[in-house]
Order: sequence, then structure tokens, then C-alpha cells
Amino acid sequence: MSHSYAVPIAVASVLLLATAAGLASASPPQPGTEGNGLTENESATLWSHDTDNYTSESVYSQRYGEHRTAIQQVANGTDITFTRPPKTAATWTRHDFDDLHAGGLHTSNYPENANLEDSVLIADAHATIFAAQPSTRAHLASGETRTYLAPDGTFRGLVDYRVRYPNTTTANATLGNTSTDWSLASHQISRVWLTQDGETLASSSGTHTPTLDYHLQNDRSTTLTLHAQIEVRVQQTVELNGNVINATTRTDSITVSDSLDGSVYDLAAYPYYATYPNGDAGVAIFQSRPWQGYTLTSNGSERVRGVWRSYTARHTNWDTLVSSTRDGETRTQPDAIPVSVHAYPSRIGPVAEPVRTGPSVVKTWGINRSSPASTLGENVHIDVVNQSYKTSYGVAVRTDDVDRQALHVGGIVRGVNATIIQPQEGSTRHLRESNLTVSVLSQNDSAAVVRLELRDNQTGAPIDLSKSQRGRALAQSDDGYIAIAGQHVQTNASGVAVVTFTQPGIYTAQYHPESWLGANPAYVRDRASVRWHPLGTIQGWFDLAFTTGWKLLPFVVMFYAGTHLLRLFDLHRFQNP
Repeated sequence: MSHSYAVPIAVASVLLLATAAGLASASPPQPGTEGNGLTENESATLWSHDTDNYTSESVYSQRYGEHRTAIQQVANGTDITFTRPPKTAATWTRHDFDDLHAGGLHTSNYPENANLEDSVLIADAHATIFAAQPSTRAHLASGETRTYLAPDGTFRGLVDYRVRYPNTTTANATLGNTSTDWSLASHQISRVWLTQDGETLASSSGTHTPTLDYHLQNDRSTTLTLHAQIEVRVQQTVELNGNVINATTRTDSITVSDSLDGSVYDLAAYPYYATYPNGDAGVAIFQSRPWQGYTLTSNGSERVRGVWRSYTARHTNWDTLVSSTRDGETRTQPDAIPVSVHAYPSRIGPVAEPVRTGPSVVKTWGINRSSPASTLGENVHIDVVNQSYKTSYGVAVRTDDVDRQALHVGGIVRGVNATIIQPQEGSTRHLRESNLTVSVLSQNDSAAVVRLELRDNQTGAPIDLSKSQRGRALAQSDDGYIAIAGQHVQTNASGVAVVTFTQPGIYTAQYHPESWLGANPAYVRDRASVRWHPLGTIQGWFDLAFTTGWKLLPFVVMFYAGTHLLRLFDLHRFQNP
């Protein structure tokens, strides 16, 4: 999109919620912890995975002697999400990487998850990935996540080890005193290199904190591996009675590595266009991968978003830094923590902006997938879908006009926008008006048979919904149908469908055409209504009168019998005063 980074979603509403006692971030942002290339507000948005225990502004002010901005308070109370992948994660990571240091000759520093290797003279050696950016960790479904890597990016890592060799040894022998002395001749990281599926992408001379720029070679699943070769040379000197009798050099080397599995995120978007009978424009865009959305105007005033939103969180594998020596290990909180962008399907779903006056979403395509909420990890409080959702790989909208040259498609990886493959000239689909009529074919006091007829409003030709002419290669679209009284019905070759109702009322029929991408010809919606009630006919009135009379007959008989009994009792009283 046109902005360099996204703005937080619904800050005002979240701020109101954040004042409640139950919301917040693990601990309030400490004074002096901001920075690393970011403003205080930007830094505050980074920390999903922190437990949310909100600290009120009065308590915070008393504790730290300063006040927080509104964004900082929100971030202390919940996790902030974004409509587009933000640049803040990469900015923080790039600056924080400068604070990452190796341990020294006799100390190896590594995160707890590091893959450690030992050799004769080398211990606790490792090469551990710090970050590959731009990239996004996508939460796709229950138990399924995937790292999407920008085709061009930067790889950062930490390489460290410690040298181990025997101390000086002394022994008494018959011929005199002998001693063996070990000394370090040299040690180095001789080479660091990055491979993609075994092919070298970049390399550098030895460094503990390599930074390697890369260009990925394909757009499929791939494995990036950071390699480092470590070499140590020691001198062994043997003395007899103070005289050197033997001097040798021993060399040891080891190669360590760490891998990242992911997919190269390279987008190509395929738009399809249509015109509506009233002059409105339709556009549909498809991608086989998660993508963010697209804009319809050069200034970005009209835009469409799919189901995907973003948040940022620290890489929890770097929460603890281990420092290892020959005497043991110590654990500390590291000075450098990488932050990553995550993408997730939001309960908000696909939307178009501006609301009411902007474009309207008319169709989404995709596959149904389970909620990925279980993959988010602890202490992530976002509006992730809590049930199955549609992936929105395709989104179609209707709007006043589309500037095809200004069409801009954004991905879920920062800085990656789709290459737009425009269709051939003259391929725009022109939609037609449909004409739906509904009438009562026959009825009695218990049911009505209703006839629905659907025709082309221009030619009068029947519209047959029983045949599917969809372009399945373009979209997974439903067949066209008519919805009435909770039923989906389809017309026959004559454009007619018949349904029966047993409950009186007003029934509205709505024609839902199949997608204009596959239908030929393609139509727009239409609707019609019909009313049915048994009293709508003479027979209905007769049946009502007959039924009513029949049900009242026992009461009439009882009334007649009662009247005659009263008369009988009154006559008997007059005869015997």
C-alpha cells in the first residue's frame, strides 16, 4: 500500500477496554527501553506474547515518574494489530542486532534452542539464525503455520564457540622432569555462508554476527541454511629439564549450521473486470497465497482487504541467553531480541473502505480452514477467528469506477506487492439485468403452489439455473439460485421453478446469480414478492365459514338444550305454586 507502515486497528475502542482491570501487557514499558530506531509509540506496539496485566496511569506515574501516551497505554492493556505488515519489527531487529555479542575465547553465548556441536578443541559451537527479513509468519490453520520470505532480504545470525585444550602438565621421569605446555596459536570463524536448498546465495569472511543480503531463486517451499566454519590451532610443546624436545601444532575445525524452512513470497495478481447495467464497475483479483488486499484509486482512497491482519511479537526462542564456560553455564536475559511479523485470519473478515460510500464486497473465494488460534502461542490477544474461516484467496467488489493503471495489490510480507497481469483488451464482462417474477399458481386452505420465472430482461430469454457453466479454474463459485422461504431453488430450461408453501405470509424471492467470472452471459440480482393466505380466495372464505360453523356446533347444541331445560323448569313451577 501507499503508506510505509500500517496504523493500529481500533485504538480508541481498545483503549476503553484497556482501562478494565482484566486487560494488559506483561509489564508496563519501562522508561528508557524505547528507541532502537522507533518512536515510543511504535516501540510500544511490538510486544505481543507479553502477559496482559494492565497498570493504571496513576500507578505507572507514581512508579516511574512519567506519563504514557495513549498508544502506550493501549499496548500495556492488549495487543495491537495492523491492517498491513508494519516495518517496525524489521527496524527494531536491525538496531537491536547491534547489541548482540559473542562470549570471547573461553565463553560461548547462545540461545537455549541453539544446536551445539563439540570437537576436540572446540566446545559449544553453534550458528543460530537471529532473523530473516522481510518475512511473515502466517498462522494458516490449526497446527499449521508457514514462514513467507520476501524474494530479497537480509539474513542475520550469531556464531559462537569456546576453545578448550589441556593445561600445562608436568611429570617426573627417570631421565628428569618433563612438562607439556599447550598454547593457543590461532582461532577464527574462517567462513560464513548462506545457502538455499544447498545452493550458496551469499558468503562473508568470518564474523560472530554475520549479516548476509540474499536474493531467493524460486517461488516455492524452500530451506535457508546459515553455515559457519570454525578453526582452532594450538601449539604443543614438550620440555625435558627445561629444554624443548618436541613442538607440534594441532589443528581442529568444525562446521555448524541452522536452517529455516519457508516459502518464497512472490506474488502475481490476475484481475478480471466487469461492467454493471447501471455503469458500475466490477473487479475481482485472485492469489493462491494469503494476501493483504488491493487499492482501486491512485491515492488509495478506495481499498479492499481480505481476511488477513498482522501483529508483531518477539522471537521467544531468544528469551534466554546462555553463557557457557568450562566451569558451567549461566543464564541471563539477552540485550538483543528479534521481533517478527505475524499474519492471522481476523474475525473482521473481508472489508471495503470507505464504509457505505466506497466499494462493496460482492464475492469472496477460498477454501474453508480451521481456526489457527492454537498456533499463536501464549499471551496473544487478538481478534483471530475462533472457528472455521474462508481464506479469501479471491475477492470481487463493485464500485463506481476502477482505475486499472492505479490498481495496487499488497501482500502479507512487508514490501512485497503483486505484479499485476492485466487481461487482454476487450475481455471485460458486461453484466445483464435479470427479471424475476413470482405468482401463485394454485392454492387451497392448506397450501399454495408458487411459480417463479426468471428471464433475461433485455431479450426475454429464460435463464436456466440447472446448468453450471462456471469457470472453475478461475474461482470456486456457487451455482446461481433463487432463495425463497429458506429454500434454494433452480429454474429449468424454461426459466421456471415451482415451490409449495403451507404457511401463509409474504414471501420474497431473491435471485443470486453465479459469479460473473464463469457465467456467460452473466446477470445481476433481482427480487420479487408474493403474498399468500387462505382467505385470499372465495373457497378460502367458504372453508373458513364451514370450519368455524362446524367447530361452534357443539356450543349451539348445548345452548339450545339449556334453553329448553330452563323453560321446562319454569313451567313446572307455575303449575305448582
